[in-house]
Amino acid sequence: MSNDMLTVGEAAQAAGLSAKAVRLYETKGLLPPAQRTAAGYRLYTDDDVAVLRFIRQAKTLGLTLAEIGDILTIRRGGIQPCPHVLTVLDQRIAEVDRTITELRQLRRTLIRTRDTAARDATRGAVHDGNGDVCAIIEHAPRLAAGR
Repeated sequence: MSNDMLTVGEAAQAAGLSAKAVRLYETKGLLPPAQRTAAGYRLYTDDDVAVLRFIRQAKTLGLTLAEIGDILTIRRGGIQPCPHVLTVLDQRIAEVDRTITELRQLRRTLIRTRDTAARDATRGAVHDGNGDVCAIIEHAPRLAAGR
């Protein structure tokens, strides 16, 4: 093995990933197929480690493996992927905004449910036996579809 080649464990450590993640990214096509030793061990280059670091950073931004794969494919085609990345980031921002809106709605519903149950309890209303499982949940306001 030459000095510039790294085993899967060494490449994973250099990129801050697990060896399992490195093998997964290779299987998913995010990395080109690794060179192999005569014994079949995977070998990686410094360029592979750079790609692994890129993947790790992209995942911290919430990008999916499919989105990361698209970015890498564009780059490997000789085109700067940054305009595409801006579009992907705009989509992720919109998804995060939708999630925040849904979570705020869920929080309001949880508070209303808790407050109603607490108010009923102070009035002496007993929740035990007033539902199939628990009346507090069964009589809670319904959220929009998808929840």
